[in-house]
Amino acid sequence: MKPISEPQNLEAFVGRMLGDMGAAASGALVLVGDRLGLFRALAAHGPIGAAGLAAAAGNLDERYVREWLLAMAASEYVLFDAGDETFALSPAQHAVFADPDSPVALAGAYYSVASLYNDEAKITDIFRTGRGLAWGDHHACLFCGTEKFFRPGYAAHLVAEWIPALQGVREKLERGARVADIGCGHGCSTTILARAFPQSRFIGCDVHPGSIEHARALAAAEGLPNIEFTVATAKDFPGRDYDLIACFDCLHDMGDPVGAAQSIRRALCPDGTWLIVEPMAGDTPAENMHPVGRLYYSFSTMVCTPASRSQEVGLALGAQAGERRLREVIVDDGGFRTLRRAATTPFNLILEARL
Repeated sequence: MKPISEPQNLEAFVGRMLGDMGAAASGALVLVGDRLGLFRALAAHGPIGAAGLAAAAGNLDERYVREWLLAMAASEYVLFDAGDETFALSPAQHAVFADPDSPVALAGAYYSVASLYNDEAKITDIFRTGRGLAWGDHHACLFCGTEKFFRPGYAAHLVAEWIPALQGVREKLERGARVADIGCGHGCSTTILARAFPQSRFIGCDVHPGSIEHARALAAAEGLPNIEFTVATAKDFPGRDYDLIACFDCLHDMGDPVGAAQSIRRALCPDGTWLIVEPMAGDTPAENMHPVGRLYYSFSTMVCTPASRSQEVGLALGAQAGERRLREVIVDDGGFRTLRRAATTPFNLILEARL
C-alpha cells in the first residue's frame, strides 16, 4: 500500500475527511428536520424563508430554523436562493427527505445511524472481550430506524416485483396460503403481504419482544385479521406445512443460520418456497468497496456481527456475506435442493430456495 506522502494526496484525503465529518454532523440535523416536520413543510410551502417555514412547521423558533436551513443548504440537502434567502426542495431532495412512501426515502435511516453513536461504548467493549451484543440491547433508535429504512423498499418491490419473481408463489397467495415471516422486526414486511393477499394467513416471528408488540399494534391499526405475531426464533417458530417462509434482511444476523435453514426446511410443505432477502453484496470484499458496501460493513460491525455473536454458534456471517457464502449455508449445509437469484435492487439480494 502506497503511503500518503505527497501534499496533494494528503490535501485530498483531508478534504475527504472534512466532507465525511460534515455528513456525520448533518445527520443529527436530518433527524431534527424529520421529527419536526421541517422537510415536509418545506416541500409543501417552498420556496419559503426561515420565518415562513418556522410558522408553517408549527410556530417553531425562527432563529433555530434559519440556522438549520443554512446547514441543510451547505450540505446540499435543500436548495438555497441567496438573492432573497428562500429555501426549497428539488424533486430528488423531496423523494429522499419528505416523502415517506418514496422507494428512496432515506431520512429514516438516520435513526439507525444515531443508534450506532449511542451504542459505541458497548461495541468498543466487545472488541476487547469478543462477546456479542443482542439486538434488543441496542438503543431504541435502531428498531424504528430499521423499519423506516426498509419499509419503503419493501412497499415498492415486495408485492410488485419480488413475489412475482418466485415460482408459483403469487398464485398460491391469491388462492390462500400459509406464510411465516421469520425475523419480522416491526412487522412492516408481514403487514404489506397480509394487506396484499387477504385470502392467505400470516404469522410473524421475532426474538425481540418489543418489536413484536409494535408489530401487533401496527396490524391492529390497519385492521388486518389474517395476521398474528409471536416471539420466537428461526429454530422454534410454531407451525408446519407452510407454503412460503420469508426472512427479510435477518438471516445474516442469526447465530445459527444453518440451524435456521434446517428448521425452515422442515417447516415447509413439499412444494414450499423460502424467500431470503439479504443486503446486496458481492462474494469478495473487493466487490463491496463502494458506498452501499461502506454503509453495510459499518452496520455489520456495529449491529449484525455482534447480534450473531450474542447467540448460539455465533457464525457471524455479516451483512456482506454474498451469494456464494449464503449458498453454502442454505444448500450445502441447510439441505435445500436449489437456490437462485430471483431479483435485485441496489440494496437487496432476493433469493429463492426450494426443497
